[in-house]
Amino acid sequence: MSGVDDTSAIPVRLEDFAGPARRALDPEVWDFVAGGSGEELTMAANRSALDRIRLVPRVLSGTGACDTSAELPGGRAALPVAVAPMAYQRLLHPEGELATARAAAAVGVPFTLSTLSSVPVEEVTALGGVTWFQLYCQRDPEATAALVRRAEEAGCAALMVTVDVPVMGRRLRDLRNGFALPPGVAAAHLDPAGARRAAERRAGTCAVAEHTAESFARALGWDELARLRDLTGLPLIVKGILDPGDAAIAASVGADAVVVSNHGGRQLDGAVASADMLPAVREAVPPSCRLLLDSGIRGGTDVLKALALGADGVLLGRPVLWGLAADGEDGVARVLGLLEAELRSALELSGCATPAEAPWLTALGAGR
Repeated sequence: MSGVDDTSAIPVRLEDFAGPARRALDPEVWDFVAGGSGEELTMAANRSALDRIRLVPRVLSGTGACDTSAELPGGRAALPVAVAPMAYQRLLHPEGELATARAAAAVGVPFTLSTLSSVPVEEVTALGGVTWFQLYCQRDPEATAALVRRAEEAGCAALMVTVDVPVMGRRLRDLRNGFALPPGVAAAHLDPAGARRAAERRAGTCAVAEHTAESFARALGWDELARLRDLTGLPLIVKGILDPGDAAIAASVGADAVVVSNHGGRQLDGAVASADMLPAVREAVPPSCRLLLDSGIRGGTDVLKALALGADGVLLGRPVLWGLAADGEDGVARVLGLLEAELRSALELSGCATPAEAPWLTALGAGR
């Protein structure tokens, strides 16, 4: 916990949940959650880029109480925020994705369920919140199509296809730990025989990475994205884009939204920070294509900065897992509630009555 090391302390920022989470988890699981790829340069750059941005607030705007709601793919949300897709949440708490989804539903934000979820999609959508299904395209195209149909039949509100993981990045913490899934945690949507690979511990390897290398399609092209667009009527969100040209192609193929993301610094180490690319991507895609920022969000002011740079919303990742590990559903609810309070304060202090007014702000320091 940065600056706070008292377990009785009341969290006043999202980072305050990290310490209790670390203490609650096996060190190997903490490394799996907290780590990035390589020397973790890109993970650090995500934070530096957001810290570098400065906003110019407006005054005498007549703004009273703020409305924090925003339009996101699949409908209106209480915040311009969705919970990012994150795998194997039963590593952190026995209820896993169910606890996270219930907290997201209570707050009124979408919950993105990973292909590598440890809970089936049907159990999550039965909770009644807004669920987006994150898709990793499989080597077998029919297996991919089956996952799409399953998400549709379960009642998911959007399909998010991740395009920056032809293979998992070299995550050195996991390699040093020889990380493998413990008994009772598995990918609920994948073939059980293949999924057992993720539990086979070998020194110097990450069993989860080896399993995904055997399962995920490594040679995806734009034709596959076009086929996905034809395959589903759900809003299609493309996650993992940094290059403005790629964003423009995704929009032309039919993406309803693009997530500017470097996978939280967990893929190509040395890749540019997501926030630095946000303005250029905004210029590259039409206004009808919604834009989300992922990687490094740690508070309400970060959300406001993303909105000022042209995003329609953000994905919140690791802080949600901190809350889950620290206190299950209640921990996630507290993380999201604190983020809402921070965003409301940031909007009021910047002179914005709603998130839609944030692009009127001047943002300095992006893209440097």
